[in-house]
Amino acid sequence: MTIEAIALDGLDEKAAEAFPGLVVRKDLVRRLRSAYSVPIFVIEFLLGKYCAATDPLVIEQGLAFVHRNLSEKYVKPDESEAIKSRIQLRGSDQIIDKVSATLRETDDKYWARLHNALIDFVNVDQQLIEEHDRLLMGGVWAEVSLGYDPSLKFHNATRPFFIEKLKPIQLSTRGIGPVQEARAAFSRDEWIDLLIRSLGMEPNHEYFSPRRKLLYLTRLIPLVERNYNLIELGPRGTGKSFVYQQISPYCHLVSGGQTSVPQMFVNLASGQRGLVCLWDTVAFDEAAGVRFQDKNGISIMKNYMEDGTFSRGREIISAEGSIVFVGNLDGDIQTILRTSNLFYPLPKEMDTAFFDRIHAYLPGWELGKTRDEYYTSHFGFVSDYLAEILRHLRKTSYVDLPEKLFAFGSHVGGRDAKAVRKTVSGLVKLLHPNGDVTKGELAEYIELALELRRRVKEQLKKMGGLEYWDVNFSYVDRETSQQTFVPLPESGGGTVISGDPLPPGSVYTIGSDPSDRRLAIYLLQTQINPGSGRMIPLGSLSPVMKEALKAADAYLRAHIRDLGIDRDPKQYDFTVQAVNLNQAKEGAETAIAFFISMVSALLERPTDPTTVIMGEMSVKGMLQKVSNLPERLQMALEAGAKRILIPSENKRDLADVPDEVLNKLQPIFYTDPINAAIRAMGLQ
Repeated sequence: MTIEAIALDGLDEKAAEAFPGLVVRKDLVRRLRSAYSVPIFVIEFLLGKYCAATDPLVIEQGLAFVHRNLSEKYVKPDESEAIKSRIQLRGSDQIIDKVSATLRETDDKYWARLHNALIDFVNVDQQLIEEHDRLLMGGVWAEVSLGYDPSLKFHNATRPFFIEKLKPIQLSTRGIGPVQEARAAFSRDEWIDLLIRSLGMEPNHEYFSPRRKLLYLTRLIPLVERNYNLIELGPRGTGKSFVYQQISPYCHLVSGGQTSVPQMFVNLASGQRGLVCLWDTVAFDEAAGVRFQDKNGISIMKNYMEDGTFSRGREIISAEGSIVFVGNLDGDIQTILRTSNLFYPLPKEMDTAFFDRIHAYLPGWELGKTRDEYYTSHFGFVSDYLAEILRHLRKTSYVDLPEKLFAFGSHVGGRDAKAVRKTVSGLVKLLHPNGDVTKGELAEYIELALELRRRVKEQLKKMGGLEYWDVNFSYVDRETSQQTFVPLPESGGGTVISGDPLPPGSVYTIGSDPSDRRLAIYLLQTQINPGSGRMIPLGSLSPVMKEALKAADAYLRAHIRDLGIDRDPKQYDFTVQAVNLNQAKEGAETAIAFFISMVSALLERPTDPTTVIMGEMSVKGMLQKVSNLPERLQMALEAGAKRILIPSENKRDLADVPDEVLNKLQPIFYTDPINAAIRAMGLQ
């Protein structure tokens, strides 16, 4: 096979020198993966050993050797009987297989197992166990010289297979070498690019902006930070699950999201510990499908995500496994933000308290679908070695770093601060494994961590209201006292209320859903045509809104002359539509807005386009207080409103509204429905 020469750059040279045998050309990995169904870390280890050179001829010779080894020695599970027969006939043979070992107490002896060859009770020398401790931790892929001797017996049972030699083709010990020292030879940007290449991507492609690089590497935080909870929702095909499926053998991907309490936590019958105890990271692919057979599963997971413990029976069990949710988010992000929340694809059993345990929401919509030109042909870490680096870094912690130089703003609560500390700690471990980070770099990581946590909090505010009011995250430089607020990139665009002129009969209002207290913005529109006084509602107007419309219509007909309107309502048909700009089933407390919409249509006079009208009334025009005023004002402000009409009965409730909202939104009080109409259209 002819190997194409590539223009190696300075980073390739530096990586090959600092990590001999532990870096590999990633294009060679892609070639072999298509030819052999061998785990990627096995392929990469062989390539790193025989092809980690810059000379194309050396690479070509090494690649031929790897091909030959895989073709002749790799054991496929369906060949197990043929392999055993071949070894029996020859007396010994070399194979490539996964080997694990266990100490069987009843025998006072170690036994090895070959996983693909399906051979158990293989005699193994204890010295090999001591040399390769990963044999006892799930196993290691290796080139094995396997012998056969029918005279070998144990307790009257023939155990003819024995390991003559074992040559690991995967790191067989848990040390990672001087990675902290080697990191000092790289600049931060070089180290970031080396990590991106280790994930198979080319950081010099124009697609990889500095921000995208950090977002890609944020996916690795659960692998280096204990008990870290991350969610990433975004378009299909962006590689969300790749990290948790291919990069580390210490990560378990739950496909489809289906699991059980015994599998996830502990089996009470056997005492066997579950996934969070056995793996560094448990990732749920297709997060929308997360289901537990036990209805208490979500509750147990919620408690575990809080402090890394769970209670089963009388025992409280601690574990360190991080939790990751990845899944698809369909549609335009601005539309989703206007009409719903960013947690909407997840199961309904997950409530605000569950989501509050999530430390970071990675904006998957900022990462495009993986394309061929994004792949790299340069050197990156062998996956198995990278996995060992990540696992080793879990032992350290930098959660105290942020507050040595900076303080969190007043809106950053206890859970928020904990989440930010853990995210910053993870980023420092990944990018500065020696802990040598500058003040400017630390500020950058704090801003990203605050953003990732604020994205969670913003959705909680939409779902839970006033309980999650404090979302204006900031941090303060202890030296200069300068405060920096951290916005969300997706905010500030696509506001519902643009301020463009509205046609007569159009008004904005905020209705509430009595079933779950969810608020929604509506655009009410009324059009009049010659007719017989009919009221014609369009669309699926809810029963609550139909009652509000009836009250508004009755009051209008009784007070038409008080408004100075010469037209007779009986000579016109009123076509009314309520456009639901958010997701809510009902729209209570909208009668005043319906009334003003009809008055505006009759007068052919538009309302102010930046005004939101609130209020409920009876058929006699009796006003009622608006519920949840602080939440309504916050929603109006975020939607783009400048003014808001409120019943005078709500004046005392302004004390509950944060100053930052009142400073940006002008409240206008009215005393009766006619007064509200006059103020909405600027007639006074």
